Amino acid sequence: MASIVSHAAAGAALSIAFAPDNAPGRTWPVAIATAVLPDLDSLLYYFRISYSPTLGHRGFFHSPFLGLIISFLLMFLFFREEALFSGRWFRYFFVFFLAWVSHGFLDALTNGGRGVAFLYPFSSKRYFLPWTPIQVSPMRIKSFFTLKGWSVFKNEFVWIWLPGLILVSVSRLTRLWMKN
Repeated sequence: MASIVSHAAAGAALSIAFAPDNAPGRTWPVAIATAVLPDLDSLLYYFRISYSPTLGHRGFFHSPFLGLIISFLLMFLFFREEALFSGRWFRYFFVFFLAWVSHGFLDALTNGGRGVAFLYPFSSKRYFLPWTPIQVSPMRIKSFFTLKGWSVFKNEFVWIWLPGLILVSVSRLTRLWMKN
């Protein structure tokens, strides 16, 4: 998996790039939380649920199907004032859904683990993308303060943070250009 910090950065970048103009301040924290939430399935290790089953890490909690449900729930919890299914409503919904899906996408780009159950509930088969340039992140916090942890952060900077910064820059420049 990519580190939780980089998943959060992806959520922030997506919210900045795709949320409507004049979005309320709660938009990017909700998007960040949405991008990180799929890793709650890691807590299932404490209940002795192994990696393999549907509920295990990178299973149901990483599926776009659950992302749709969570995105609807977030809209009703945090964006009730938006007219249901209006253009702005769909923009926020899209941001949260992208933030959720970005998590599985980034995990499928890593060089470790057992893949992501992208098609759950229709299939529990797990997938990696054909190209896996992101080093798998350590799961323990103290492991980040080692040479391996530093190597992971440098790798994530190149493959997650820089593309996120480019996405934000391009979206901001495009908005400025379209206003003129």
